[in-house]
Amino acid sequence: MHEWIRPPLTFNVRAETFGRVENAEALLYGATSLILQLVGWLVSLQQSVRTFTLLLEHERGRSAVPPTQIEIALAEPAWQEQHLVRLLKERLAKVELERPVIALRLQVLDVEAMLPPNESLFPEPGGSPQDLARLLELLTARLGQENVLVPADVDDYRPEVCNSWVSATTKQPRSQIEDILEGRPFWLLPKPIKLLMRDERPFYMSPLRFIEGPERLEAGWWADQTAARDYYVAQASNQSCYWIYRERVRDDVLWYLHGLFA
Repeated sequence: MHEWIRPPLTFNVRAETFGRVENAEALLYGATSLILQLVGWLVSLQQSVRTFTLLLEHERGRSAVPPTQIEIALAEPAWQEQHLVRLLKERLAKVELERPVIALRLQVLDVEAMLPPNESLFPEPGGSPQDLARLLELLTARLGQENVLVPADVDDYRPEVCNSWVSATTKQPRSQIEDILEGRPFWLLPKPIKLLMRDERPFYMSPLRFIEGPERLEAGWWADQTAARDYYVAQASNQSCYWIYRERVRDDVLWYLHGLFA
């Protein structure tokens, strides 16, 4: 009986260069051959890659240095050769080699189950979510992880904590406070503005009228940063809406502007 071919459960492939390569972009041809092997391995296991690393090995000896590491993280798992090679090309174009390269090693750090394509009957004019994820990955490879950010929710009731920014290629778990965020403004001020009081009413450009609230918040006591506030949606005379709160941990009644509604 024939024996089935069983691919290894991990991917770690090495290839030597034909000579001492001193230009990182000249390594693309050899790296592409490793990507082809990676794609075959992924398809055989019905997996897609989320994070992989290309190691550029340098000459050995007394002056040996650790391999140059190029790690690529994807916003969405992928297995398409063209996309993976394009990301690698962008990263190699930014690498400046301090020592010649004698070998390449491709390692897979994180994989997920391959999802079948889901074609919509009426495609979105701006492209699919997968197209957006690939654009973010390409921008990240070109500009760096610290320069391509997306908003993310943190499980905390304090607005200044639960609204944060993370790298576009970071895998984001589903937030547990999506219902809490509903009704809050998208635009928060970097620092709340203390409001004036006129006729015992908070004032910002004009006297503010409460149209919704309060939303009572009390959190942060576990880190000695207690926040006790009553939030209101307030409207000015020009119909502009603001998100304001009254502090409840002080003897004085203090009002602050914290967010703006579109």
